[in-house]
Amino acid sequence: MEKAAHKHAVWWLAFFCFIEASFFPIPPHPLLGLMCLAKPKKALWFAFVATAASVIGGLFGYAIGYFLFESVGVPLLTAIGLIDALPQAQCTFDELGVYAVIIAAATPVPFKLLTITAGFLSMDLIPFILASIAGRALIFMTVGILFQIFGRPIKALIDKYLGLLTTLFVVLVVGGILAMTLMGGDGEAADEECATAATEQVV
Repeated sequence: MEKAAHKHAVWWLAFFCFIEASFFPIPPHPLLGLMCLAKPKKALWFAFVATAASVIGGLFGYAIGYFLFESVGVPLLTAIGLIDALPQAQCTFDELGVYAVIIAAATPVPFKLLTITAGFLSMDLIPFILASIAGRALIFMTVGILFQIFGRPIKALIDKYLGLLTTLFVVLVVGGILAMTLMGGDGEAADEECATAATEQVV
């Protein structure tokens, strides 16, 4: 709340979005919501800043996984309590690939876990960036658009249902794509434990 009222609030928002995507355990959504609540007409700008900073932060998390996994990545995931989820994250990548990043970026799944894992598994950088943009824009820009259209009264609805709605949307889209792929005979049925693990983890 203090940072939301600060004269440099936009920079604080960018900072928290950046570090949350790579190592910080607290999500930036409350700060974004408070800033949009204070200035609804700037909500889209705030959401754009959050999206851009988070994607850049995701690249930093990717770099940690790619270059410094053993020396930095493992101690970092241990410190924020996500190390036990690493094998499941790797399994999810094996089954879902780029969709795993979208799921993590647009739902309560810890985004930092998937950014570091993506780097460790040497995921192609362009698909990683595009998936990060898609997922982060979905959750942040939704907030910005709703505040831009409806103003302050929309806050209660966002606080209560945003995480659920974006999670359901991503699950439906990814599930539909996987179903079409399997029906077309292009792959084997995904392991249920791996496919559902992303929706069970919360920050």
